[in-house]
Amino acid sequence: MNKAVFIDRDGTLIKDVPYNKDKALIEFLPQAIEALTQFKRNNYLLIIISNQSGIAKGFFTVDELDEMHTAIKQILAYYNVFLKDIYYCPHHSEGKIEQYTIECNCRKPKPGLILQAAQKHDIDLSNSWMVGDILNDVEAGNTAGCKTILFDNGNETEWILNEKRTPAFAVKNWQAIATTILANEKVVLNDG
Repeated sequence: MNKAVFIDRDGTLIKDVPYNKDKALIEFLPQAIEALTQFKRNNYLLIIISNQSGIAKGFFTVDELDEMHTAIKQILAYYNVFLKDIYYCPHHSEGKIEQYTIECNCRKPKPGLILQAAQKHDIDLSNSWMVGDILNDVEAGNTAGCKTILFDNGNETEWILNEKRTPAFAVKNWQAIATTILANEKVVLNDG
């Protein structure tokens, strides 16, 4: 089976620009691309897991979101980093686009997107990680059976802690994320 690093998109991988559909505003957070390179070198699948309620709320369309994801993939490909997949939840119970205004099993903190990815890509969740900047990401990862890292960069505002919302690790930057994951997997940190 494969192992993966599941990564939240906005506020974790790229700068959080609320409901952004402008490709020119994509900005990877410091050290993120270097960390992804290390994960790829150590045979992790890289998969984005993202809530995108802007679709349900009418801020952008599925096609506009797909264009954003294509741009993210192109930037990463320039650095020889390739995502295995991108999963997103377009739903929100308070949306205004009827087909997306539902309660679902895929919006984090629910684990639906992670479970879909694991099934499709033959992923061993117990040997995989979920990295996110809020405790909903942590809860989704813990519920799915992953190890979890809270990227504690100040984005979490609802510090409601319980067993499912407690990360295995909390760190302040991407270098620490990479070091934590790779040290806990006992794999090489560089290409030696």
